[in-house]
Amino acid sequence: MEGRPAYMGLFKAVVNPVNLKCTTLPILSLNNQYSVNFHLAWLGFFVALINGEGYSLSWFAFSPLIPDAIKSDLHLTAAQVGMFITFWRSVSTLISAIRGNSNVVSLCATLVVRIIIGPLVDQYGPRKIMAAMLVVGAIPSGLAGTISTASGLYVVRFFIGILGGTFVTCQAWTTAFFDKNVVGRANALAGGWGNSGGGFTFIIMIALFNRLVADGLRSHVAWRASFAIVPVPILLFVAVLTLVFGTDHPAGKWSDRNKLPIAHRKLDEEEAAQNDKEMVKKEVNTNVEKVTGPDAHVVVAPVGEESVTSELDIAVNKELTWDLAYRTLVNPLTWLPSLGYLTTFGYELAIDANLANVLFNLYKSPTFGQTKAGYIASAYGLINIVTRPFGGYLGDLIYRRHGVPGKKYLTIFCGIAQGLLSVGLGVYIDGHKHPSLAVVIVLFLLTAAFNEAGNGANFALVPHCNPNSNGLMTGIVGATGNLGGVIFALIFRFQPLPHGKAFWISGIIAIGVNLIISFVPVPTL
Repeated sequence: MEGRPAYMGLFKAVVNPVNLKCTTLPILSLNNQYSVNFHLAWLGFFVALINGEGYSLSWFAFSPLIPDAIKSDLHLTAAQVGMFITFWRSVSTLISAIRGNSNVVSLCATLVVRIIIGPLVDQYGPRKIMAAMLVVGAIPSGLAGTISTASGLYVVRFFIGILGGTFVTCQAWTTAFFDKNVVGRANALAGGWGNSGGGFTFIIMIALFNRLVADGLRSHVAWRASFAIVPVPILLFVAVLTLVFGTDHPAGKWSDRNKLPIAHRKLDEEEAAQNDKEMVKKEVNTNVEKVTGPDAHVVVAPVGEESVTSELDIAVNKELTWDLAYRTLVNPLTWLPSLGYLTTFGYELAIDANLANVLFNLYKSPTFGQTKAGYIASAYGLINIVTRPFGGYLGDLIYRRHGVPGKKYLTIFCGIAQGLLSVGLGVYIDGHKHPSLAVVIVLFLLTAAFNEAGNGANFALVPHCNPNSNGLMTGIVGATGNLGGVIFALIFRFQPLPHGKAFWISGIIAIGVNLIISFVPVPTL
């Protein structure tokens, strides 16, 4: 609110009475529904990555143990390891069977799940869908330790990909609770903190595996025990937290989103100019009663002259119909963030899956083994804690002056910068017989900074694109990001180690795609 120090927004929820969304980001508080739901959103995504979809503990749990432990236990060939990593971190990839040079015959589990989850979120709300996915995803995570063949590894990994759909619920949940002036930061923080689970997974799984071996367990038992100890209990615990402490919508139940008076109005420029102020003032009286009362930690902002300035202000998630699906698919605004996310998030997935293997093969020595390669590679995912939120923060900052076009061009700039740096990294690796580890680390961290900031900026833009179908839109963008993971992972799969050529090919693709989508028009606000 006016006159209130900016830092107070970290503690106090200030609510827009028009749509009941929070105009601040009270992440240092747990005394209001906005704070609680924000933390549950990123936590659910975080533990899903820990447990499954190549993201966090579950999604990424296989990767750090692949080079030595699982490879030797399951008697995997080098080709199978490479294809499994493609399968795994390209986000449970496209593989139904691998014979010889490998056949890619079906889309990855996560890609499909994200498309399905989007409409379910629009219909039932993100909280219930988040909890359901965590419970369902715990089943294949628990079965990971029973694997005895390469085929079993592929099957379990595929079904663990279900957990990748938690990204959709995470982003749709924060979008439902936070207003347009902070939604970029809310989405980016939740996504970044959740994605950092991929980095923490390397540390946790390697440390646990080494600890169990040091305590006397044989290698083939230790890696199996690691899955039983970490992923499954955490998934189920967070699912319970989500159901007990989370809420569906600022208005209450998910069905109550349609009861807000503002939800039944249409944005008409002439009407808005002449009648909007008085109509909004009458309507917000009802809304104010919903967020005041027993919750003294929530402040209702005053109704200003520009309370309704964009479609996002009055957007309410609509259940999917064939007509709505068609209009969404043919809308260029759908593909602006989707193709952008293909180049940024897709690239991140491929790097997360392959970086440890690249470093291990480049610098393998008695003093540089699986553990060290995994720890260094974990930095790529860990800096999501800062880089993705920073991209969302810049999106909100630029929005104040330049509106939605500012968010668009920030997203494209990050994608192009990532591409240029990836080209530089690939050229450096190919051009040096013994590339400096320090230089490689600096280059991949700079690439990560723009790559992950681009992801944050992208989901500052997504809420403005088809805002009445945010679940569907988030599912499409997320799935397209996974498709990018498949594309980039296959590039790495079919280029020889140490993958210098794969880096610069991926960079050129990112530059080209982002230049093309720069021509898509966007709304002003």
